[in-house]
Amino acid sequence: MRARGRPPLTLALPALLAVAFLLMPLVGILARTEWGDLGSHLTAPGVTEALKLSLVVSFWALGLSLLLGVPLAWLLARVEFRGKAFVRSLVLLPMVLPPTVGGVALLLGFGRRGLLGPWLEDTFGIVLPFHTSGAVVAATFVAMPFLVISLEGALGGLRPGFEETAASLGASPVRVFLTVTLPMVAPGLAAGAALTWARALGEFGATITFAGNLPGTTQTLPLQVYLLLQDSPEAATSLSLLLLAIAMAVLVGLRGRWTAGASVRAPRGPGADESAAHDDDPKGSAEGDGAEADGGGPVGPVPSQKWSLHADVTGHNQLTLDAEPGTTIAVVGPNGAGKTTLLRALLGLTPRAHARLRLGERDVTALPPHRRGVAWVPQEGALFPHLTALGNTAYGLRAQGVRRAGARREAQAWLDRLGVGHLAHRRPAQLSGGQAQRVALARALAARPRLLLLDEPLAALDQTTRAHVRHTLRRHLDGFGGVCLIVTHDPVEAVSLADRVLVLDEGRTLQDAPPAEVTRHPRSPWVARMLGRNAWPGTATADGALALAGEGRLVVADPPPAGARALAVIAPEAVSVHREKPTGSPRNVWPGTVREITAAGSRLRVLITSRAAPDLVAEITPQAALELGLADGVEVWTSVKATEVSVVAL
Repeated sequence: MRARGRPPLTLALPALLAVAFLLMPLVGILARTEWGDLGSHLTAPGVTEALKLSLVVSFWALGLSLLLGVPLAWLLARVEFRGKAFVRSLVLLPMVLPPTVGGVALLLGFGRRGLLGPWLEDTFGIVLPFHTSGAVVAATFVAMPFLVISLEGALGGLRPGFEETAASLGASPVRVFLTVTLPMVAPGLAAGAALTWARALGEFGATITFAGNLPGTTQTLPLQVYLLLQDSPEAATSLSLLLLAIAMAVLVGLRGRWTAGASVRAPRGPGADESAAHDDDPKGSAEGDGAEADGGGPVGPVPSQKWSLHADVTGHNQLTLDAEPGTTIAVVGPNGAGKTTLLRALLGLTPRAHARLRLGERDVTALPPHRRGVAWVPQEGALFPHLTALGNTAYGLRAQGVRRAGARREAQAWLDRLGVGHLAHRRPAQLSGGQAQRVALARALAARPRLLLLDEPLAALDQTTRAHVRHTLRRHLDGFGGVCLIVTHDPVEAVSLADRVLVLDEGRTLQDAPPAEVTRHPRSPWVARMLGRNAWPGTATADGALALAGEGRLVVADPPPAGARALAVIAPEAVSVHREKPTGSPRNVWPGTVREITAAGSRLRVLITSRAAPDLVAEITPQAALELGLADGVEVWTSVKATEVSVVAL
């Protein structure tokens, strides 16, 4: 949060002094420059020769820094290994080391009498000191840390979900790096490259110590300034002004990007205005997927193959999963139950759990994620922000070797099926949350997976769009030859899309049954509540009741054996609400207080709390609520018949 109003004098005064301290040397150069002789100073033969050499050395140093520094930055940002802190210290060392000490270190390492110098000379005939290549090495040594630090920060700010999703679509690690990682961290890379070039252009101490000061060979512009300072101070000032202008131009051009790192715009949320997204886009937008030139005919039909699923999952999750081809499994459970961990284990993307995975007749356990044939739609969608919707959808096909023209046609067909074909040339930042989620779903379906993993794929959609996409997805899954796992918190999705419902709790299977069975006899309080039922765990007593886990007692018609743990499930419509204590047949009667009234279609759901029983939800008509005078805080009585309680053994 920015400070408003006047800054305190105790902070403002030192800050102004710091600005004056930094500004004074620059003002000194400007004040002492002989502006009338500036042109002659900068075009003198020795100066132009030194400038050309500086440009050659700085650009070679930039190239070496990119070649070596980009992989090093990726290693530091993405890989955990022993000695990582030491390697990072090595990267930072040239930035804090006195340049002349760096030059001495280079001499002892690469000089003719250094550790590596004799071998380079004898084997390749390379002598670095007093040669232009030595100046390049010195400049690279002091400048490359700027690139590594900038790019590592950008990579650290990039969510791994983008790269993991690309791998699940069949892209190899190198392809992921070139087509996803680098484009997304391009601002950080450009900033680091600019700083690296500017630092290499101004390098002095390490160069003169290691490479010497030979005109036309190693005498760069900073060395020329040093020499002119002794014989022609006015010319030295003019050259200093040139280097100052270059450095300031680089810094102004960056405008803080070095410290900001990569900037990735996320898609707008589900509440964003979708009206603009339905306007037609110009068709000339570039796909930007880095693909080769158009070619090839239309995509041929995919062979009708069947892939069953067998997975033994160990670690944080411990379960066995078997499914026949064409099976859709809804994975449900409370937060922390291990749903996403299960999906990531099947992808081979998490150390928390390991899956021995067989798809069809093929054991893919030892294969990397991009070769498993497992497509994934994460919760956030993870659309690549530098690609259009069409480029995103075609990405998996391109990674699998489909030529660009065919991949685009098939991708467009999938976008059309999901109702976002008219947005094909928009980028993710121009899509609403619901539109982006449909594109992510189209991208996974277009990749022709053997196993499809969907992590709450419809969560960002409104009810109307969700119904349309659910219908499209169900139609595709009917002809899908593999297995699909859908993580969801929506009971409608679980019932309408899935052949089985897998209930997880703390990484283990609590129930694995058809939706109708789970709906009738949920074995988890969370699932029962998800289905809109009251669920009370307890222990059977000798007198045919349940001692509830919280407090209270529940009489049931068909009690389990004494001592058995069970879950009592009560439908909200089976709960009666009274203003006076009821008499007659109900054997379960509790006093309570109305805490919340919400609409559920044409009926009302009333949350009632009680000191004699757990919280209870009743479902009544608006007319009944009006007659009872229900409102928040009203004292009521609730009753449930013993015959209305379903008991599930745990």
